Amino acid sequence: MTEHTPQGPVDASLTPRYAGIATFAKLPRIEDVPSADIAVVGVPFDTGVSFRPGARFGPSHVREASRLLRPYNPAQDVSPFYIKQVVDAGDIVANPFSLDEAVAQIETAATELGEKVDKIVTVGGDHTIALPLLRAINKKHGPVAVLHFDAHLDTWDTYFGAPTTHGTPFRRASEEGLIDMTASMHGGTRGPLYGKQDLEDDEMLGFQIVTSEFIEEHGIPAALEKIRTRVGDKPLYISIDIDVLDPAHAPGTGTPEAGGLTSREMLRLIRGLADLHIVGADVVEVAPAYDHAQITAVAASHVVYELVSAMAARD
Repeated sequence: MTEHTPQGPVDASLTPRYAGIATFAKLPRIEDVPSADIAVVGVPFDTGVSFRPGARFGPSHVREASRLLRPYNPAQDVSPFYIKQVVDAGDIVANPFSLDEAVAQIETAATELGEKVDKIVTVGGDHTIALPLLRAINKKHGPVAVLHFDAHLDTWDTYFGAPTTHGTPFRRASEEGLIDMTASMHGGTRGPLYGKQDLEDDEMLGFQIVTSEFIEEHGIPAALEKIRTRVGDKPLYISIDIDVLDPAHAPGTGTPEAGGLTSREMLRLIRGLADLHIVGADVVEVAPAYDHAQITAVAASHVVYELVSAMAARD
């Protein structure tokens, strides 16, 4: 899409990283370049949470932590900001008092942004936002394989009778035909469930699972093999709840569960999927009120960086 030489981040050798506007990785804003390929956009919304609130402050927290990111990614051997025009597209406005209106606003804004750029990485916000984001991506690609990294399944039916919450987006997405039911997976799930029926329902909705326990026992290469075999070269949407990481690596989140991945394991998983056909992604549930020394935000910013690097390198 970009016909001009990409404008990269602010040069940290000339301007201190802690100075200036905290766009993601100190990248230009979308309005400051003639066109863009990849956009990082925030959705400061957490009306769909069932436990700790605060993820509405996630996008700004992740941007602040991303100041230290640098333009060359040696793990993927790519300089994503110089082969693609990557921008910060600001925040999508979502009504904090009406969940239904907010979901509609997110879908509309993501659809419009998707007409301006090739790919979007969204920073939440709670996991409710995955539903309108999948509705938007569906207009561009049709049903997509969903790779969902999370401590939880997020395929429950309702909470307090409400069908749209951060614990239900992938059930609704499956019911609406937004996902490829032959190619979708959860990764890193763990912890107690309401009952065995949760797993049976989840399989019916089109998901297979690579648990945190499987990754611990068999390692990252085995997990990648299962994921890659399942996904193939289908258009792939990656949705990452930061609580897939152990609370030691991501304390700043709304529903923490013991026994999770390390940040190093999460980054390795993304790098191992970099050659797949990733068409969009989100990183959600960063709640800064529970964070310490930006531990969670640093992890999330690096996850976004690896996703952007993978998107840039594939094309």
